[in-house]
Amino acid sequence: MSSKLPRVVALFWVMKIAATTLGETASDHLAHTLELGYATTALILVVGFGALLAWQLFSEKHRPFLFWSVILATSILGTALSDFMDRTLKLGYATGSAILVVLLAAVFAYWKKSAGTLSVTDIRTRRDETLYWIAILISNTLGTALGDYLADDSGLGFAGGAALIGGLLALTLVLHFATRISKVALFWIAFVLTRPFGATLGDVLTKKHAEGGLDLGTLQASGVLLAILIASILYSQYRDKQPAA
Repeated sequence: MSSKLPRVVALFWVMKIAATTLGETASDHLAHTLELGYATTALILVVGFGALLAWQLFSEKHRPFLFWSVILATSILGTALSDFMDRTLKLGYATGSAILVVLLAAVFAYWKKSAGTLSVTDIRTRRDETLYWIAILISNTLGTALGDYLADDSGLGFAGGAALIGGLLALTLVLHFATRISKVALFWIAFVLTRPFGATLGDVLTKKHAEGGLDLGTLQASGVLLAILIASILYSQYRDKQPAA
């Protein structure tokens, strides 16, 4: 099976942040604006995610719109699952984050033992791709819980949490270029951190002006982010079709 995953370049992270921010605003729109609640929202999203994931797993080649649809689904579902754990089950942000860290570590351990590598650029078996998507779903759920913990329970507040996440992302970028630390490990660190970064950006787009936001509302913000994501995917397709220099 040929690799069905995109190249991890700068545009990848732009699309990842757009998708995770869209996941935050779209999940809030379903749970709050439409008043479906966390449990109902999570159930709807599990079905949608399952259908998209099955399509992705049985696809024979990389399909950018399908790939990013699954990423978006994991982001929206991860937000709903985190909210369900933290608020409906009342586990709290810290406990929810700890449970998700353990689950993610267990997935990585099994993946490493079974495949011998945690490569995120050259996955060629359906088993490894399934583990990849499970890790992504848990990572996005963990990122949501971690971001909520930093903003609400850590004492850092909205601005402090955003500054910490931004600083950690910048440090990860420096480590990528300046050290020999495993690129796979740095990838997953960045993947987790871009989730709360996206949530912070979502708050900026949807919060009222008095709270320092742009007051676009969840529906309008979701529309803007979806347009950015689609434009980025189209550009990536155009770029990949250009002959090498």
